[in-house]
Amino acid sequence: MEKIQRTLAMVKPDAVDRWPEIEKIILEEGFTIVERRQVRLMRAEAEEFYAEHRDKPFFPDLLQYITSGDVLALILAGEDAIGHWRRVLGPTRVSEARQEAPGSLRARFGSPHNDSHNAAHGSDSVNSAHREIKFFFPDLTLEPVLTGEGAKEYLSHAVSPTLVKALTELCKVRPEDPIVWLADWLLLNNPNKSQHNQ
Repeated sequence: MEKIQRTLAMVKPDAVDRWPEIEKIILEEGFTIVERRQVRLMRAEAEEFYAEHRDKPFFPDLLQYITSGDVLALILAGEDAIGHWRRVLGPTRVSEARQEAPGSLRARFGSPHNDSHNAAHGSDSVNSAHREIKFFFPDLTLEPVLTGEGAKEYLSHAVSPTLVKALTELCKVRPEDPIVWLADWLLLNNPNKSQHNQ
């Protein structure tokens, strides 16, 4: 099994209005959307985010493009999330994406009139993903994703005992709205409640 990774995905200004279609693809591809944030980047922020391209001839156009409207920043999680998301995106240039990967996001949502208006971004390495996630979500603390035995152990010790009690009680009471009842019960009977209130 591949290692669970997180990557930054960014829907660029000219594709934000296509978000429902893009979200559907993301979910169909098996990603989990950990966090999302819609923001309008200021020029200085865009320069910081794309600092590695500062000396390239396309840099001024890139800044103008990325600051022309809101972007949607997402943290995606999944097996080999970085490589998987980049395959879903397709080649960087829209014309290449349309030729080589016609089903890719950039082929479908990128501008047919401007090769660099390619609809979306994805981190290209573990280091980039870490830096880019911190850029958009500076206050977010992400613990390593639990898998395998670690996940089973966590669920069996921290979640299952309380959940079993709640579901047993739910079956006895049979409330009209079981989800709301369950949420209320869990809040009232949270075994960690006293720790949180201190």
